[in-house]
Amino acid sequence: MGGAGARRTPRLAARFADEYNVGFHGVQDSAAAFGRVREACQAAGRDPSSLVYSVAQTVCCGKDEAEFRRRAAAIGWEPDNIRQTAVAGTPGEVVARLAEFAGIGAERVYLQVLDLHDLDHLALIASDVVPQV
Repeated sequence: MGGAGARRTPRLAARFADEYNVGFHGVQDSAAAFGRVREACQAAGRDPSSLVYSVAQTVCCGKDEAEFRRRAAAIGWEPDNIRQTAVAGTPGEVVARLAEFAGIGAERVYLQVLDLHDLDHLALIASDVVPQV
């Protein structure tokens, strides 16, 4: 189940979900949503750790700054903006942002790749990001 609603979503997740996902929100908002679901689980008599907590994020990665900027432009994003609102930058920056989500309890991350024709982007994530997470 997914969503970031403050009242109904946590109760529904506590009652029905095997997994709770927060899509396309920052680390702080995702942490707050996870907290609301954990509280709803406790109120419902359910162990909060019985759910998988996950996030969905757009990813944009480049082996260096120039490649990152090229990829950001190709999907219509301004580089500084996508760094603030998604999982973006060099492989080290992407790994660091994923670690922030792990730090708030995200056990799984779904990465949205917007340019499906850029197979080198997928190869870079597979070779330089995945081994570090």
